[in-house]
Amino acid sequence: MYLDEFGHIGPYVSRTDPRHNDSPVFGLAGFALPIDQVRGFGTWFFQRKQELLAFEIARAGQHAAVWEKKGASLYTVTNVTKYAELRRFTFRLFNKIDTLGGFLFHVGGTKPHPPGEHNPNQLYRIVLREAIKRLNQHCEEDCDPNENFILTLDEHDQRDALITEAAIAMYNPAEPRRCLIEPPFQVESHRYQTMQAADWIAGLVGRLGAVWKAPLEYPENEIFRTYFEDRFNQKSVRSGIRG
Repeated sequence: MYLDEFGHIGPYVSRTDPRHNDSPVFGLAGFALPIDQVRGFGTWFFQRKQELLAFEIARAGQHAAVWEKKGASLYTVTNVTKYAELRRFTFRLFNKIDTLGGFLFHVGGTKPHPPGEHNPNQLYRIVLREAIKRLNQHCEEDCDPNENFILTLDEHDQRDALITEAAIAMYNPAEPRRCLIEPPFQVESHRYQTMQAADWIAGLVGRLGAVWKAPLEYPENEIFRTYFEDRFNQKSVRSGIRG
């Protein structure tokens, strides 16, 4: 399971607020694959990335294996409107994950507290616990036979607290998350094609989440619903944004 952040972890008041205007939602999004499909998928994504963004990669002067484009910069209204190849790639990405026996996943919420009471680190821990719970439920209740999972996250400055939180969830005597094999691994996204793919999915979810939860403030994001929402939901498991 590969997950990256979507939205913004800071407080939100409104889109027109002078300080707290980044995103009304925050969460984790990405995808899962059977372990024997991960290597092949990484190669496939690497090849498609080179095709889709050849000009930017050449201009950067870096090897494509360590060059990345952030999902929030890729999935903009302008790009989705202007470039049919981005829309086609997105459909191919969803279908590829599905064909390989995987699924899309996202979990998050709006920000219920005013800026003075907002705690970004606590918010991340809450979202991480919810993600682990839902993935564990999927492995225990939806899979026959039961499955296990490994969770890989983008590197984070609260690494110690997050890994501790996951370990507590794993071994909680009341509700142990038995299908999580180890506490999460954190990796440098520019070195992992799989994590870059998760970041692209998270970038798209951030746009969808904004219009789902604040449609009057983000009317231009309706284009993401028009092109991607139905197919995205069809390929997703136990996902949602609360609030």
